[in-house]
Amino acid sequence: MTLIKVLRMCLGLTFGYLYVTDTRASIHEWLVVPALRIIYPDGEDAHHAGTNILKALYSFGLHPRERGNPDAAGDLAVEIFGHTLSNPIGTSAGIDKGAEVPTPLLELGAGIVEVGAVTPLAQAGNPKPRVFRIPSQNALINRYGFNSEGIEVVAMRLRQRVREFAYHVGLGLDEEAERKILDGEAGVPPGSLMPGHLMAVQIAKNKDTPETDINAVAQDYTTGVRYLGKYADIIVVNVSSPNTPGLRSLQNVEPLTRILTSVVEAVKQVERKSKPAIMVKVSPDEDSEEQISGICEAVWDSGVDGVIVGNTTKKRPDPIRKGYLLAQHEANILLEQGGYSGPQMFERTLALVKRYRKTLDDEASIISPDMDDLSESGPILPFSSIPDSALAPATTGQRKVIFATGGITNGRQAREILDAGASVAMVYTALIYGGVGTISRIKQEMREEARKR
Repeated sequence: MTLIKVLRMCLGLTFGYLYVTDTRASIHEWLVVPALRIIYPDGEDAHHAGTNILKALYSFGLHPRERGNPDAAGDLAVEIFGHTLSNPIGTSAGIDKGAEVPTPLLELGAGIVEVGAVTPLAQAGNPKPRVFRIPSQNALINRYGFNSEGIEVVAMRLRQRVREFAYHVGLGLDEEAERKILDGEAGVPPGSLMPGHLMAVQIAKNKDTPETDINAVAQDYTTGVRYLGKYADIIVVNVSSPNTPGLRSLQNVEPLTRILTSVVEAVKQVERKSKPAIMVKVSPDEDSEEQISGICEAVWDSGVDGVIVGNTTKKRPDPIRKGYLLAQHEANILLEQGGYSGPQMFERTLALVKRYRKTLDDEASIISPDMDDLSESGPILPFSSIPDSALAPATTGQRKVIFATGGITNGRQAREILDAGASVAMVYTALIYGGVGTISRIKQEMREEARKR
């Protein structure tokens, strides 16, 4: 083999490596995602395969990543809980239930990655099949039912992640090295382990814990905090999954206040210098004025830091485009039990964000009439010029933070969500259908939207 041929081969391999490991490469959306659907007809099997592939690629340094550091200019930066996020796009829980790939997900360009939900004890969830695709709508129905490996397994995985990071920065692999990382001595957030990014850990109750026994329910959540809190930048309390019987009844003001108050107290005991922020994830179906007001009252009374507005819905929205007739097999899928997610959720999510922003701010003025006016909508680009005012976790006197999830698929929609009063726009189904380049695409579209104004 001549030297020229060797050089050509090396150049080809280098170009191929740079291309396939770049989130902007079209191969991810137009080849990888369709191939996974064909190879794995079951949506859950495809999801597991994607996670395993991403984990394997990361271990060899061959994982897709956002190249070129497009967030360096700071044009999408936001301030949340005392941290400057590189951008306001997050991935929702469910993508990485067991915290197997938080770092590879962060490498895709998200400002926040949420792992979980994690239950105290391992549980299998609902019987399979439990994930159903509606391809013409880029939508999903799932009824997972909080399948989880349990907090001990996930805590062990997160501890190992921290210790490996400590080793790579020269601190060693022992408990003392772990403590230094968690106490911020490496200069990175203790959850994400990456400047400009945060990691949220979502916790949930076990299915067998009766929702009528609020003390037992609260203990499930506080157990989650005890095991997982020190590895999280944000703890998310999920009381809104449609797939666990009785769970949504916990969003009533009295039980929710008791649960969240218990979580706040548990977070104060987390063995770390800086404590994780606390958010509660609420259902889009509990949308009456009384229900929203009660949730916001519980948020303020308990002292949690914010709300994640949105989850899957039991309702079945009309197809997009208006008047579109679904094929019979897709119409049959709509009859499956479970939570619906997809682009059709966006307008509802946007409306809910506006209502929660107003109600949370109105509740603040009732609690403390002397507080500054909080009725302004969310940040408008450039984001760095209008930081979120909730800079410190667990403070009742600061503006509550809103993250939004549900139907967000492009940069224009992300902008609308932020303008409505959210600080972070989160994606799930859009990532499943769009592949690993989805986050980079949305951020680029946000920049293009900013230039139009």
